Amino acid sequence: MAPTAEPGLARSPGISYQQLLDTDTHQVPAVLRLESTRDGGSADIAKERYTSRAWHLLEIDRLWKRVWQFACREEEIPMAGDYVIYEIAGLSFIVIRQLDGSIKSYPNACLHRGRQLKDYAGRCTELRCSFHSFAWSLDGELTSVPARWDFPHIDEEAFRLPELQVGTWAGFVFVNPDQAAAPLADFIGAMAEHFAIWDLANAYTEARVCKVIHANWKVTQEAFCEAYHVSGTHPQILRYLGDTNSQVDIWDNFARVITAGGTPSPELDISPSQDEMMRAMLDVREGNETPVTLEEGQSMRAVAAEMGRTRWRPVVGDRVDAMSDAEMMDSLDYTLFPNFHPWGAFNRIVYRFRPNGDDHRSSIMEVLFLSPFKGERPPPAPVHWLEEHESWSAAPELGMLGKVFDQDLFNMGKVQLGLETTFKPGVTLANYQEGKVRWLHDKLTEWVEGATS
Repeated sequence: MAPTAEPGLARSPGISYQQLLDTDTHQVPAVLRLESTRDGGSADIAKERYTSRAWHLLEIDRLWKRVWQFACREEEIPMAGDYVIYEIAGLSFIVIRQLDGSIKSYPNACLHRGRQLKDYAGRCTELRCSFHSFAWSLDGELTSVPARWDFPHIDEEAFRLPELQVGTWAGFVFVNPDQAAAPLADFIGAMAEHFAIWDLANAYTEARVCKVIHANWKVTQEAFCEAYHVSGTHPQILRYLGDTNSQVDIWDNFARVITAGGTPSPELDISPSQDEMMRAMLDVREGNETPVTLEEGQSMRAVAAEMGRTRWRPVVGDRVDAMSDAEMMDSLDYTLFPNFHPWGAFNRIVYRFRPNGDDHRSSIMEVLFLSPFKGERPPPAPVHWLEEHESWSAAPELGMLGKVFDQDLFNMGKVQLGLETTFKPGVTLANYQEGKVRWLHDKLTEWVEGATS
């Protein structure tokens, strides 16, 4: 994984991310030394991509019916017959564990009259339609046709349930409705090498929270594709987060934004002390004492990283001693096109953003916490669906992140309404800091505008 860099794009003044890594108290993994800058140009993004139903329908036909997409975690379907229902843009699929331990996926539709075979996740010994009782085995073989004498035209082999492609990576189950698509490993590419040291397969879903957002799925997703918004949206974290000093890396089907913790934002007019940065990170209120005392000359970043090692040591043991300050402190936010966001190291966060059914003006934002564990794998957390009136802070399992997500939520619906209203034909993006957003739209151009039905 040789680093590559493309000169010419302006970068924030001050210490670069790579220079910050030079101050690390532990060896920095090679994956964080990679640089893959790409100049995506400076053209505006047409607002119709967020507001047009015609574009939404093209996405269904040319993207969601053809691309690899995260459907569930393997731990959600541990036993034969366990299944989940994966839905995207008005489409519904069953993902089910087989008797031999493999995983298959089928369109969630009876081949008789089209009724959904399953209405909710569970465990079964067969796939039987509740309308007329046609039934299939777990591996898709037709097993029952009531009044079989009246269907001489049904051929059992032709009446097998059609299959989606299924692939697994790092404990995640992906499906692709396009039976001619290249394998998942080809699609993920080098991202698998990036995550090899972090072993997300040996983690469990500690929390899983979903909420319907009144904005197109891209509006919602793009709020989590850059740190440029921090000064306007999350000012309380500027003292310890190097927002505009983020490193943006673009590859083919994946990209990342790395935002350093334990270093102040270049957007501040002041230079906070190490103690002030620690107080901000720990969310210590004015007048309260800081629970951590920094000695003269100590780096808040190094001390906070050691606090992280202490936190995780009882779970993962001495493995933490080989991990850098960067892995303990920084936001290592990856995106696999089109909508899957796993974070590296022990950040635990995984995002997924989907259209909310067939409504192009609303979306589903999903947050998973993937945590390491000791001993037997704990059961995955059930999905916590937030109601319309509930904020992210109503999910205590999200901790301090609930407040941060509420600040993001404050913008999303208003972005959608603004895009519906503005006379301006497109969205203007920064060349570097919003480079991941540009990459997403370059990929959308490739899949949606560059493809044919």
